Amino acid sequence: MSIAKHAFATRVQPAPTDFALLLIRLIVGVVFIFHGSQKVFGAFGGPGIEGFAGFLQSLNVPMPTLSAWMAALAELLGGASILLGLGLRVMAIPVVITMVVAILKVHPDAFSGQGGMEYPLTLGITVAALAIAGSGRFSLDHALFNGGRGAAA
Repeated sequence: MSIAKHAFATRVQPAPTDFALLLIRLIVGVVFIFHGSQKVFGAFGGPGIEGFAGFLQSLNVPMPTLSAWMAALAELLGGASILLGLGLRVMAIPVVITMVVAILKVHPDAFSGQGGMEYPLTLGITVAALAIAGSGRFSLDHALFNGGRGAAA
């Protein structure tokens, strides 16, 4: 394989990979928007910021109101970022940190079942994997910053 041909082959993701990244981004983004909306707005039967801050206070999380806002916005804005594929690699950082805190503070004693850590662990690892892989060609990152050329950001 020539050098030029090899360089092209390593820069362009195959369409099935881009489609798979899109599917993963869509469901994970919706899940985070859902949970973030519960915390920020009290939507879908959620506690809202005051209720979420009270829950964090019961877990002895420092600065519970500030922590509630940080976690809720990480989920809401991070979910939108993941869904759209815009700034995913940057927004993945607060989302993954939020999932690590959820594992350590809310779900530390069990892997599965009621109150288990498998859910935030799966979400956190999935977001980390998306950050490593990038948004794919079906994303705003790609449309805005790659001009339709090369590997996805």
